[in-house]
Amino acid sequence: MKRFNIVIGILVLGLFFSTSMGLAQDKTYTLQFTTVAAPTQPIVKGMEKFAEVVDKLSGGKIKVKIFHSGSLADQKTSLLGIMKGTIEMSIDASASWFADIADYPEIGVLEVAYAYRDIDHMYRVLLGPIGQQYWDKLAEKSGLRVLDVWYLGTRQLNFVEKVGVVKKPEDLDGVKLRMPNAEAWLDVGKALGAKPTPLGFGEVYMGLKTGTIEGQDNPLPTDFAQKWYEVTKYIVLTDHMIGYVTPTINEKLWQEMPPEYKAHIMNALRTARSYSNFLIQDQEADLLGRFQSEFGMEVVIPDKKAFMDNAQTYYSDEKFDKRWGKGMYSKIQNVK
Repeated sequence: MKRFNIVIGILVLGLFFSTSMGLAQDKTYTLQFTTVAAPTQPIVKGMEKFAEVVDKLSGGKIKVKIFHSGSLADQKTSLLGIMKGTIEMSIDASASWFADIADYPEIGVLEVAYAYRDIDHMYRVLLGPIGQQYWDKLAEKSGLRVLDVWYLGTRQLNFVEKVGVVKKPEDLDGVKLRMPNAEAWLDVGKALGAKPTPLGFGEVYMGLKTGTIEGQDNPLPTDFAQKWYEVTKYIVLTDHMIGYVTPTINEKLWQEMPPEYKAHIMNALRTARSYSNFLIQDQEADLLGRFQSEFGMEVVIPDKKAFMDNAQTYYSDEKFDKRWGKGMYSKIQNVK
């Protein structure tokens, strides 16, 4: 009789778990996915591809609503919304934002001037053991779960005519260079030799037009999409950062999802990443010529080594070892 009761108990327990799993697999999700990028930008095209693919993979159980151009939230507000659970996903964030918003200064080392040699080096760091360690701690501290890393483009400098030709860091002395209002970004401006001036992404065009700022730094596809060529004269090819963004989700939401749903999301993100990365690299190959021939901009080849040396000197201050951990900047630079 005792054995019979045990068998019945196991059968009932198995039925309970199978029913619970069935209910979990039947659950549907609608994810708000937000960005400040314009609808013509490759990042938004990638987001649209993600929405399409995850819908197919999940059999319609995961729907994604895309909000572009900051229509739902700006960069900072979207992250705060994810932390609170009022927004499900954003793609605008990267390490410098996490350093400020999540009170996690150590992570800022993942996004500084001349940290990465090229896109492959960036991916070896950010999708390798070093990056995963930072992303896991971020989720634990803040409720922000980084799911993937998408290439945003190689960041260059872009100036109004008043600034003139910039060849070396000394040419940026006193120049008001727009940076996002985060400490790690302001340090990037200083590492390049400029006077960093915090300004929201959506204010950059008017800031350049009115003189509130005299320059900005972004990848060429972003310059093109935002039409900053209308209010600037020079593009300076410093290659100072391999830019990236991170599709980020609310950690509590992520952990409650069934494993099958997580797999669908990750597979869809990888497909969308490849698509967005291709579009960005294709634009980068095409845009320099267009900026010159169609828009009359001047492309400047600077003394890149001088900028790299300036950044290395700036980041050698002991305050950065205290902030990031001793030797972390060099460790990331030297990842093979």
